[in-house]
Amino acid sequence: MPTHLHATIAPARRCAFVVLRRTFEQGAYTDQALRAEARGLDARDRSLAMRLANGAVQRKGTLDHFIERLAERPTDRLDAPVLAALRLGLYELLYLGGAPDHAVVADAVELAKARRRGGHGLVNAVLRRAAREGSHRLLATLSDATPEQAAVKHSHPEWIARLWWEELGAEDARALMAQDNEPGELALRANTLVTDAPALARALPVPTHCDPALPEALVLDAPFDLHASEQWRRGAVTAQSRAAMLVARSLDPRPGERVLDLCAAPGGKATHLAALMDGRGEVLAVERNPRRARMLELTAARLHAGNVRVEVSDAQLERHEGGRFDRVLADPPCSGLGTLQSRPDLRWRATAAAIAEMAHSQAAILAAGAAALRPGGVLVYSTCTISPTENEQVIAAFLASHPDFSLDEIPLALSPPAAGLGMPAAPREPGVMLMLPHRERTAGFFIARLRRG
Repeated sequence: MPTHLHATIAPARRCAFVVLRRTFEQGAYTDQALRAEARGLDARDRSLAMRLANGAVQRKGTLDHFIERLAERPTDRLDAPVLAALRLGLYELLYLGGAPDHAVVADAVELAKARRRGGHGLVNAVLRRAAREGSHRLLATLSDATPEQAAVKHSHPEWIARLWWEELGAEDARALMAQDNEPGELALRANTLVTDAPALARALPVPTHCDPALPEALVLDAPFDLHASEQWRRGAVTAQSRAAMLVARSLDPRPGERVLDLCAAPGGKATHLAALMDGRGEVLAVERNPRRARMLELTAARLHAGNVRVEVSDAQLERHEGGRFDRVLADPPCSGLGTLQSRPDLRWRATAAAIAEMAHSQAAILAAGAAALRPGGVLVYSTCTISPTENEQVIAAFLASHPDFSLDEIPLALSPPAAGLGMPAAPREPGVMLMLPHRERTAGFFIARLRRG
């Protein structure tokens, strides 16, 4: 990546340009690349760089559609610096606004000169044409009448658009894809081993609001540097979506019980379980990756979750001790299609083939969790995805092969209408919740609660 870009280029655009190139040329994760490249920027430039980089990555599909139309050539024939400069400049012209068009175009042209291989003239011509036509006129040419058209308008791979069209119906599919391009919620969980949500709200320098179904949840109404705060350092808070908080609440652990959490890193749900148990009993948190297991231990220590014990092992393997746990959480790796708001590059990484492969390991982890559960115990299966292959079909196959298990009502306090969350788009069986970002305004999650007879 270029290290010496023209000094007159706005710092936020310079940063976002490098992030785009690292994301699409080197396979870097956008959030990690952004953290690295934004070091040294002031708060205003860092915020703008985040909006530019995340937005241009999310909107790549739509931007490439317009680039090909305006440049009259396929994007795969463009040099990498030229394509990155076009995506960045076009995103700002179409979706962001605020800056003069000439400034956006000028910086994009300079960025395209990064390797002095030519192409900056094309950037100038394409962006000037886009500015002349105007964002409203260009965006008005897009339709979402079909899955293929919606994929372009809302910048999703076609296979995701078709999947949701078939699973959720056209109206919800359109709304879900549109929501994926909006900023996600900024939610915090008050660590009740240290404080409570009202006290945390009073201590924070930004406005918040609560969720009546989740007494430990706070949703931020303004940006906040959580990791630099005193509340973070003393273990009073962690970042967690409200949907993720519903997972531990659905398991409903009691003080003194033995709880098994499979695939537990990075530890948000394990430490939530510990807090719901008032620090009494045991949460055995299983994680296969030693590095992630160590991070989980550090998270548990920071959040004063002394009843969390970390074990490095494979969650798919049946445990030697057999059915000794009162409650089990099976939260396996998944495609993450419910988190596209907060993970801008994920939609371009996920594949339909990978989903089919994941379903096999998800079924194995669920079966291993079931074998560890005592008779009468509760098992919760959760994913942060919106994919029937990983959700409903896994549960249906499990129930067909485990006649001693049945779906169990999710605790009343969490079920609609009390929670305002988990209202399904179509009738589903009791014991199952599907949360959709455009409807619940939190991450997309699937939760199934089962009981062993």
